[in-house]
Amino acid sequence: MDKIKIKGGANLFGSINIPGSKNAALPVMVSSLLSKENLNLHNLPKLQDMNSMISLLRSFGVSVNQNNHTLTLNSQNLKNSTASYDLVRKMRASILVLGPLLSRFREAKISLPGGCAIGTRPIDIHLDGLSKLGVDFEIDNGFVKGRVKGKLTGTTITLTFPSVGATENIMMAAAQADGISIINNAAQEPEIIDLAVCLNKMGAKISGAGSNSIKIVGVNDFYQADHSIMTDRIVAGTYTIAAVMLNKEFTVKNINSNHLNSLIETLKSMGANLKIDESSITILPSNKIYGTNIETAPYPGFPTDLQAQVMALMSLAEGTSQITEKIFENRFMHVSELNRLGANIKIKNDTAYIEGGRKFKGAQVMASDLRASVSLVLAALCAEGETQVNRVYHLDRGYEKIEETLGKCGPSIIREK
Repeated sequence: MDKIKIKGGANLFGSINIPGSKNAALPVMVSSLLSKENLNLHNLPKLQDMNSMISLLRSFGVSVNQNNHTLTLNSQNLKNSTASYDLVRKMRASILVLGPLLSRFREAKISLPGGCAIGTRPIDIHLDGLSKLGVDFEIDNGFVKGRVKGKLTGTTITLTFPSVGATENIMMAAAQADGISIINNAAQEPEIIDLAVCLNKMGAKISGAGSNSIKIVGVNDFYQADHSIMTDRIVAGTYTIAAVMLNKEFTVKNINSNHLNSLIETLKSMGANLKIDESSITILPSNKIYGTNIETAPYPGFPTDLQAQVMALMSLAEGTSQITEKIFENRFMHVSELNRLGANIKIKNDTAYIEGGRKFKGAQVMASDLRASVSLVLAALCAEGETQVNRVYHLDRGYEKIEETLGKCGPSIIREK
């Protein structure tokens, strides 16, 4: 099992170009199940989750042609609508195939998915929404089984929570349903917009993506389409936080800075010196970083996927900070490992209390999930001595060869088997 070793006191210089977004790419790849024509995708990140999704799509009969960061998918000859546990256990996003498969086959059987071990992450919102389109579900022996009598039928669906995955699943299922569907209390994340843009290129009629109410007019046919995946706002935010922690001049390029407004506001409130352009953020040395209080929330609020990273920063800041986690339960698993590196963080219910002014010291730590693992990397960059991060397969699910990406910009990061 791979591990990475990081020498602390790192220098950081130059810039990083941010790759395509994992969270945007996965649902867009799944949308190929709706079409019998080619879907040509560009700017895909090279991540383990991409490989897992390709394997899953191939199991249904999707033709896959991959060339570097470009992918061509063709679902003309789909052969089944069953996804086994072996294929979905590594990736929570596998539940996204449910809606498109039901649209194509009128039935689907999907093993309950895996992925990061963060709380329960219930799929009830997905099933409730799809049920309103005319799907009958049962859960049996670890599988979700869905069946449609006739054809999916458009309706108005109000989500109990603005779930990103449920919004995507319902949006894809409704794209070829009879009539008009409305999703109220929809997720507003930029990744929702990216999926809607791709679906519309394929022939869908979707409006309102990015707002809390999305309208989908069902169509009969999809066509060949080309789509470039949006860049990864979470990776961009991660490297921005790293530069603030190291207090170095550094530029994060190839982004949409509007997608990071909540992070930018938080960092500025802490004293960070940032120069913001539409497609880049330049981090400049600052005199001092201060603690603050934040609460995670659905977009445009502070993203839960940057919570662990900013917690590492708060441990270095002057004063105390609080983070209240409102999206996922049990998303403080990184706290014990940050404390091993010298942080002083206490948890009470859904809030973390962070004592600032700490100094990290190298140690062996273990990653528990994707974003937790990268928070340990950020802390290690600032630590005295060497840190070894174990179980970095979590890291590989969301960060493309982080040891090479950061290594080109100064830090000493070595991967070992």
